[in-house]
Amino acid sequence: MHGAPAFRRMSVALLLAGFSTFALMYDVQSILPLFSAQFGVSAATASLAVSLTTGTMALVFIPAAVLSDRIGRRSIMIFSLVASAALTLVSALLPGWNELLVMRAAIGLALAGLPSVAMAYVSEEVHANSIGFAMGLYIAASAVGGMAGRLGMALLSQYIGWREAIGLMGGAGLVAGLAFAVIAPHSRAFAATHHDLRSLLSVMRGLLADKVLPLLYIEGFLLMGVFVTIYNYVSFRLEAAPYNLSQAAVGSVFLVYLLGAFSSAWIGGLASRLGPQRVLWMPIAVLAAGIALTAARPLVVVLCGIAIITGAFFAAHSTASGWVGRRATRSRAQAAALYLLFYYLGSSVLGSAGGIAWNLAAWAGVAGFALLLTLVALTIAIRLLGRAP
Repeated sequence: MHGAPAFRRMSVALLLAGFSTFALMYDVQSILPLFSAQFGVSAATASLAVSLTTGTMALVFIPAAVLSDRIGRRSIMIFSLVASAALTLVSALLPGWNELLVMRAAIGLALAGLPSVAMAYVSEEVHANSIGFAMGLYIAASAVGGMAGRLGMALLSQYIGWREAIGLMGGAGLVAGLAFAVIAPHSRAFAATHHDLRSLLSVMRGLLADKVLPLLYIEGFLLMGVFVTIYNYVSFRLEAAPYNLSQAAVGSVFLVYLLGAFSSAWIGGLASRLGPQRVLWMPIAVLAAGIALTAARPLVVVLCGIAIITGAFFAAHSTASGWVGRRATRSRAQAAALYLLFYYLGSSVLGSAGGIAWNLAAWAGVAGFALLLTLVALTIAIRLLGRAP
């Protein structure tokens, strides 16, 4: 419960884990235009530096969850944090575009162990009434980490070079991983489970037969696809006419991630009190409004739209992911892994598909594509209104 020493340690550990994971996952997103210019690739091809990381990560979520059932959540999380930081350090030394993409894919494989296990770790070790709050903290930290990675990379790469900036990010991630190993509480409620292929398939069928979980998985796919699409291509828009912003100025846009840190923590508590089914549709509706604002021309309106999108996305993701942990009373690791599989496939598939929209109609195409996905997500959230949490 809130206030207990173990809960405080858990909170600090979740903050470190969320911060490091998302800083390393998305640090290169703010310098995609730089990759496009330096390596002579298109915007859609440059986005592979993000999409390959999230795509390979998605493929390993279920194996990582199964392994965590056998050897424990905490061990997997520590390995994930340390290995991904070490690979980030290596990526700073690679000479060419193809080598960089291979290493970004490897970083995704290493990162998979933390997001796939974090929800199960929290659900097992935290009182049911505090799960929403704890997941809100984790997602708030992921928002701050995503902001720090993107903003730090944009600023540092402009002044010291992108390779040096990536090296600093990897070093910071290594420190966070080691601190997590010291602070994170050892599992008390974990009971080892050994899966064979038949039992795993049975668990998956049970989860997919649930009346709520598959819809939450689709929500994760759509919402993350919208968010990554917006952020993959907003740098290209703001660095071009009529705005012509510098790389550092565009990087400062990522300060709005602080809104995501606030909104995810706030709505996590609201969902715990009212029930996630009554809350989920609200941030998705706000997300649609934010996307509509970005279609305007005045810079201040565009930036307001980006801020609204950021706060609304993290609020929606916090609600949906917390609901998965609450709904799946058994097989929590697999339930969380399936949610994250869809979530990061949305990032990889829809984030790259947004490049086609950009090539066809620039920002109008990106905004229209994102708005269509959001309206589908809103329809699903409204359908979920009557479901039990």
